[in-house]
Amino acid sequence: MATSIIKDALKVKRTPFPWRRAIGAGLSASIPVMIGILLGNFQYGLLAGIGGFSSLYVFNEPYKHRAKKVFFVILGLSAAVGLGTLTAASPVLFSVLLGLIGGVGTFVFGALKIPGPASIFFVIIFAMTSAMEMNPDAALLRAGLVAMGGTVSWLVAMAGWFSDPYEPEKKSIYRLYWALSTLLESIGTANFNEMKEKTLFSLQDAESTLASGYISWRSTDSFKRLYVLKELAHGIWMDILEMEAEGKKEVPPKMSVFLQQITDALQKKHPAISITAPDMKQLNTREERLLAKLVEANAVIHETFPNLDQEVHLQKQPIIKKFADAFDKNALVFLTSVRYAIVLGLAALIAFSFEFDRSYWIPVSCGSVMLGSTIISTFHRSIQRSLGTLTGIIVAVVILSISPAPIVVVLLIAMFHFLTETFMVRNYALAVTFITPNAILMAESTTQIQNLSYFATARITDIIIGCIIGIIGVLLVGRHSASSRLPHLMSKTIRSQSQLFFKIFSENSVSIASDFHRTQNKMQTNLNNLRTVYNTSLGEIPNDFDYLSRLSPAIFSMEQLGYFLDTAAENGGATGLSKAEVAEFIYLFETMAQSIEQYRLLGTFDIPDIPEHAQVRQEVNTLQETLKLSLTRSAEKGGG
Repeated sequence: MATSIIKDALKVKRTPFPWRRAIGAGLSASIPVMIGILLGNFQYGLLAGIGGFSSLYVFNEPYKHRAKKVFFVILGLSAAVGLGTLTAASPVLFSVLLGLIGGVGTFVFGALKIPGPASIFFVIIFAMTSAMEMNPDAALLRAGLVAMGGTVSWLVAMAGWFSDPYEPEKKSIYRLYWALSTLLESIGTANFNEMKEKTLFSLQDAESTLASGYISWRSTDSFKRLYVLKELAHGIWMDILEMEAEGKKEVPPKMSVFLQQITDALQKKHPAISITAPDMKQLNTREERLLAKLVEANAVIHETFPNLDQEVHLQKQPIIKKFADAFDKNALVFLTSVRYAIVLGLAALIAFSFEFDRSYWIPVSCGSVMLGSTIISTFHRSIQRSLGTLTGIIVAVVILSISPAPIVVVLLIAMFHFLTETFMVRNYALAVTFITPNAILMAESTTQIQNLSYFATARITDIIIGCIIGIIGVLLVGRHSASSRLPHLMSKTIRSQSQLFFKIFSENSVSIASDFHRTQNKMQTNLNNLRTVYNTSLGEIPNDFDYLSRLSPAIFSMEQLGYFLDTAAENGGATGLSKAEVAEFIYLFETMAQSIEQYRLLGTFDIPDIPEHAQVRQEVNTLQETLKLSLTRSAEKGGG
């Protein structure tokens, strides 16, 4: 077990290097320092360079979303420096605030599902102020310098908007069509179910990307074109699934080639002349419908398309609603945030109580380790943090020993930021190797360190203590909090799907149509919580991996069913189902929910057809079949 954890921690992923983001990070951190040198104040330049850490929060999100996110990150970093400067003289108050910053940051990033380093750089920046000169009167000045440095980061992050304002949205649509192309080719093969899952996630990603980039008062033709392509992709996906459900073992090769050509065209900045649709005969109704959608998608890419004046309907969940959902008693976001705040605050109290040299490294290391979403990933983080920091300290000591000139420090800061972003996607230990000397350079470049050997030993000691505190905190608090919630969340999710099914397909569906959105949100909240809890359960020690792996098909089936129910709700959904047939489905949903709660299958049923919504019927049937398989180990699992 220990060998496996160490091996996984040192594994280097084969992820493409994010060159553009890495260059942007290097420029964002070094330009403010360079400006400080040119204006004759190296110290102010280093403070402004702290704002460059906001560049580490830039990902492939739409520019509208990026502009707001980086702006608020800059405000957060500025506030962290200001508050740290004001409270550094009081260890207790400083520790409490450090815990709150870590906990609130973890909650915000988790509730809004924002990718990236979460609260750790807010924690690092706040903690670093304890090593600065004690001067509460300088709080506003320091915060302002960080904000000005962050402005450079914001400008660098938004630079791509001028050349292609919809580049992130285009990439998400390309990934979606690539997934569709692979899914079509996998019909009749063992890879179909895996690709079906990947395509669903790509479709959801494209929808959320377009929604976050949508500006209602500025809906351009370029954006509408992408929106129409997303809508067509949904129809293509449904047609492929229905073809497979009807027993189709393969599709005409020309159709697969045509979809691949369409996908390739999406990757080009200026697509060439329209691709000629293949001349295919003897197609059945479903294949003709699919071909028609492919022809339409080709026209959207290459030609002036008459439907581009259609209204854009993209639903975005209000931020307040996202925060409210994160406070749900079964959501891990709030509980994880509280745990993070308590353990981080205790680590800071321990560090300052025993007066360690540069004691802020203890809570910083503790916070970095606890960012692991599971116990296993926490162990990974501790190993990676320790090895990466050890190497980074050696690099920093060598650099500080030669007392580099300010211009050299600027170049080193740019290089370390660049390398941090480059290797973060590959392995955290490699990234920490560059984060550590970068942080030390920014904090210590103007400090005269007399004993470099003592300095290095103290840093290593602090980091080991911080890692140990972080691991103990994770082990003691909520070791099995995720797996214990799984049965309840699964049954709760099924019941919320039952409620939405009733609203869509009962005779009263027209009169309560305005209530669809609330019920859909409730179901989506449960699905999101379920996926988070399931992923966390996989990383608990110990866990019943065999049992959890059997649940995976059932959870994915719930996600698929949720998507089909959402689609049915948006399309009106009313069918010819009788009261008795609707009652059969509702009874089946409740039976499945209670089967999960009791860890034994209470029965399976033949269910009626649903006119115009065959995928809903099929997925309900798939769900009861997957539950039948997953609950065969009820005796081993026992009562949870």
